[in-house]
Amino acid sequence: MSNEDDFEPRLGRQNARGRGRLARPALHAILVATNRARGGRAVKGSRGFTGSRIGRGVGMGQVFAGRDRLAAFRGRRVIVKARIVRLGAQGMGAAKAHLRYIERDGTSRSGERETLYDAASDRADRQAFVDRSSGDRHQFRFIVSPEDGGEYDDLKGLTRRLMSRMEEDLGTRLDWVAADHFDTAHPHVHVIVRGKDEAGKDLVIARDYIRHGMRARAVELVDLDLGPRSDVAIRERLVAEVGQERLTSIDRMLVREADNGLITPTAHDPFQQTVKIGRLRELERLGLAAREEGGWRLSSDLTATLQAMGERGDIIRTMQRAYTARGEEPPPARSRVIFEPASDRPAPLVGRLVSRGLSDEFQDRHYLIIDGADGRSHYVDIGKAEATGDLPREGVVAVSPRDASPRAVDRTIADVARSNDGLYSAELHRDHDPDASHAFAETHVRRLEAMRRALGAPEREADGTWRVGTDHLARAAQFEAVRAREAPVSVEVLSPVPVRQLSVADAATWLDRQLVSSDEQDRADTGFGRDLSQALRARCAWLVEQGLASGQGEEWRYAPDLIERLRRRELLRVAGQLSRELGLRFAESKPGERIEGIYRRRIDMVSGRFALIEQSREFTLVPWRPVLEPHADKVVSGLVRESGISWTFGRQRGGPGIS
Repeated sequence: MSNEDDFEPRLGRQNARGRGRLARPALHAILVATNRARGGRAVKGSRGFTGSRIGRGVGMGQVFAGRDRLAAFRGRRVIVKARIVRLGAQGMGAAKAHLRYIERDGTSRSGERETLYDAASDRADRQAFVDRSSGDRHQFRFIVSPEDGGEYDDLKGLTRRLMSRMEEDLGTRLDWVAADHFDTAHPHVHVIVRGKDEAGKDLVIARDYIRHGMRARAVELVDLDLGPRSDVAIRERLVAEVGQERLTSIDRMLVREADNGLITPTAHDPFQQTVKIGRLRELERLGLAAREEGGWRLSSDLTATLQAMGERGDIIRTMQRAYTARGEEPPPARSRVIFEPASDRPAPLVGRLVSRGLSDEFQDRHYLIIDGADGRSHYVDIGKAEATGDLPREGVVAVSPRDASPRAVDRTIADVARSNDGLYSAELHRDHDPDASHAFAETHVRRLEAMRRALGAPEREADGTWRVGTDHLARAAQFEAVRAREAPVSVEVLSPVPVRQLSVADAATWLDRQLVSSDEQDRADTGFGRDLSQALRARCAWLVEQGLASGQGEEWRYAPDLIERLRRRELLRVAGQLSRELGLRFAESKPGERIEGIYRRRIDMVSGRFALIEQSREFTLVPWRPVLEPHADKVVSGLVRESGISWTFGRQRGGPGIS
């Protein structure tokens, strides 16, 4: 006979959250209250001492690094990445771009645009933070990524408590903004901290606190919120790692226990022994371990190989997500490749730009996914964002490896130094080559200054001359190799609009250049290669209608001035629109003519990029070059040539000054 007080317990896993998100709030509140009741401020530094003379928080990191090993094992894992960024005049531009980046679309849990927040508000004023940071020597950038970040509805509360703990540890108030990102497998928060303390002095944080203290504080807070990891959770994670094709915590343990690469897996715990043997068998399958008498021999490059395999797996998943997000069927796995910028590559990679993203948020490294004309999908590491600039989505691009060999400017410097006992200066350069202008010689000086900042050599004497060694060309190659790591490829925009729109474009298109060129682009019968073949056929038909081509099949004849006629059509059409907008007359530039005026902005056309140069009663459009961009709304002057324009900037006595 049943009683209303009877109940049947349904046992589940410790810390189980139930089947849906509706069960989380009550359980979460209980866990938070219970854990905080145990004592919320576990580790404290020396009260009253900040160590501000040698870095705030000095010694705190050592305290945290020496925590009980069992507690560290059971603690929730949190990854903290830290970077100190020097600002200065050029650094503030990059700092503004970084703030815009972390506020980008699609990073909130709902998939909408994320907003900055701070200690007091969920909507911090980005421009106000930039204004306060003006003149700062440096700033700190942190990425905090709790392994169990998905358990939080948002990371704002955790971030505010973490920054409050840091203020206590460092003995000063911190001026910071942050943004949560839920657009990756591991939710994380970006925190930007001004490099000033509350007294307005430069904020210096001890290195050991950055390395250990901040992460340990974050681990404490997550432990308080979610509780320490249970035996079941730890076992589940280790079992999942056994078959993974990436570097795991089991691999690190095996490497530590190996004696000259040989390991005999032993453990007091049968489960640990099973995990080790299972992982060694998986490594054997991957060719990274081999059985020997007395144990297993680990491959000497086990760590590097597994890291590379993990990165490749992440890249393949990134490519799959990019196509899925566009509603397209991802290409087969065998057709997804990683672009290797080998110097002996026979031709640039040409294709449709599918997407652009950030491969390393901490180092600000970007990637492109390109649907190539060869029928394959390519993942391309393009390095720092500023090295490439903006690129048109769905446009056609060409990617080439960066040339890391010494430049002509380096050989000229070496020649001048060889003739002057190892010394170089602009004056010695003009003595060596009387035809060299002062501006031309100064470009060589700027090259030497850039090398000195990057490599610490060559040395500059007190009188302004440079002491250039006999190994200058080798140093120049080293300098180019450093730059190649920052920007391993060059990306050229062949068409700012999708290839399917080019077939009827009344402009000089990339398709036209393909048609009149003797070097025809290799094309596959799938993907972008197929689309390109169809667009070329349609373009030929359109050119016939316009009276600019004749023929059929494989035999076509094009107007000899096809490209120039189409380019001028678009130029005059856009110029007419701008003339009505500006209220100025359009003056078409001619080769040999000198133009002078105010550079207003870049105009993107299908035929290419043009610069709008405004004069008192008229304006002109000339081919654009990146060197113009820093001189927006300033006076520029240039001599129009068939191959382009040589620019000079600013006004000096008698006319514009040469840059």
